Amino acid sequence: MRLPVGVLTRSRRGQIMGTLYVIGTPIGNLGDISPRAAGLLRSVSLVVAEDTRVTRKLLNHLDARTPCISYHEHSPPAQLERVLAALESGDVAQVTDAGSPTVSDPGPSLVEAAATSGHEVVAVPGPSAITAALSISGMPGDRFVFLGFLPRRGSERRSVLSDAAAEIGTLVAFETPQRVVAALEDVAATLGTRRLAVCREITKMHEEVFRGSAAEAVEYFSKGRPRGEFVLVIEGASGARIEVTDEVIFEAKERLAGEGLSGRTLVEAVVDETGAPRRRVYRIVSGAGFDPSGE
Repeated sequence: MRLPVGVLTRSRRGQIMGTLYVIGTPIGNLGDISPRAAGLLRSVSLVVAEDTRVTRKLLNHLDARTPCISYHEHSPPAQLERVLAALESGDVAQVTDAGSPTVSDPGPSLVEAAATSGHEVVAVPGPSAITAALSISGMPGDRFVFLGFLPRRGSERRSVLSDAAAEIGTLVAFETPQRVVAALEDVAATLGTRRLAVCREITKMHEEVFRGSAAEAVEYFSKGRPRGEFVLVIEGASGARIEVTDEVIFEAKERLAGEGLSGRTLVEAVVDETGAPRRRVYRIVSGAGFDPSGE
């Protein structure tokens, strides 16, 4: 049974219920852990981690001897019940390998289950690769869209990027070293020559930021084997000049013509949809100077 929004239940049958602390952890530099987060990781009765091997290194650094168990998207239901049982008798901390839990990482199901069971859920903010990358990218951060980790498959990745092409805010995405070059190639193919910042290994010893176009980034990162964690920060549509190909105009014309539009109405509809100059659209709609077969 879900609790009404805005209602916090701190007790059940006269017993004090534990609190779930959702704690942000360093994204690389262990010195970025906050005193509040460190104190809670030492004092809670249980730490729930994405990967206990990674979190144990942080706990050892803090000289915290708190018990630690894993919970992630592939955990069995019994593991969730184990965490909820621990909350019945004490406070629990939830962490991910780096950054804030539930942001491109497992954890929302635990937060939902804890809140639904009447436990208070408290955020303990910490480092964020998203805001860190935005802050050093040189691009606007007042409006942005976080795409998470881009899909593994090229066709799905290009679809995500195409769907975000019209977004006026800055685009932010995570990528792995194994796929970063392929992802940058897809950014170049779908978003053209927009400005881009590739942030690698933020807060770590080998941190670097590459600024330029996606095509330039492909050339740079193809010279060696990319290493580390990557954050891509891409200029939004409001500041970018979007190149519309003849093929895009032709496809829009075919689709709108299939909806019954013709003549001047068809031309105006294609101009509105693609943003291309009217004269160029008229040339393609009339069939002058464009061969859709590419021959």
